[in-house]
Amino acid sequence: MSYLLRLALPDRPGALGAVATALGRSGIDIASIAIVERGDTGAVDDLIVMLPPGGLADTVVTAAQSVPGVRVESLRPFLDGGSGIQDDLQLVDAMAARPEEALGLLADLVAGVFHADWSVLLEWVGPDDVRVREASGGAPSLGGDDLATPERIRATPPWMPLAGAARLERDDRWCPARWSDLGMELAAAPVGSPQLAVLVGRPGGPTFRASEVDRLGHLAGIAATVARTAGA
Repeated sequence: MSYLLRLALPDRPGALGAVATALGRSGIDIASIAIVERGDTGAVDDLIVMLPPGGLADTVVTAAQSVPGVRVESLRPFLDGGSGIQDDLQLVDAMAARPEEALGLLADLVAGVFHADWSVLLEWVGPDDVRVREASGGAPSLGGDDLATPERIRATPPWMPLAGAARLERDDRWCPARWSDLGMELAAAPVGSPQLAVLVGRPGGPTFRASEVDRLGHLAGIAATVARTAGA
């Protein structure tokens, strides 16, 4: 079983190596490491870890936090969607190779960049009229029952049109009730205009950090530029 482990590490040489050693002693393998943020007080890293057969998730937390100063921000099951897209540059390369599909590729693949479960491309057509333009595999159904094409979502998000990339709070006015139970974390960014936005959902966390929101905005801007250049 694989898990996404987010760690807050102290600003101390060897802290990550000490965590790797502690995990290894518990039979836990590290499949990948990604830097999320670095600051004056330390770093935040995402690790994909693999437990041995019969291993318990609590073992990961215990091993990681056995290193002084290390804090586990979240641990959640990690399911590889199989797209092979795991970082910003891979997504940019995919859009550059197929510029006429840039917006669809953004919606389909950007979730993988942020270890999220799903993403959708939403278009604000007018008051009380927001449509699902594109959606990734596993994206939740947001549509109503009026058979509109593209699909009109049930409730207009109060944050659309969207001026800039942002972490979003769950809001009962438009979020499905189940999202609270799932601990859904949300972030969105405009794609070329406030009327078009990509929304990313990460059930169970971790919370989208400022650096991730900035990256999402940057990728959305690149997608808009590539699509515009291609005439898509």
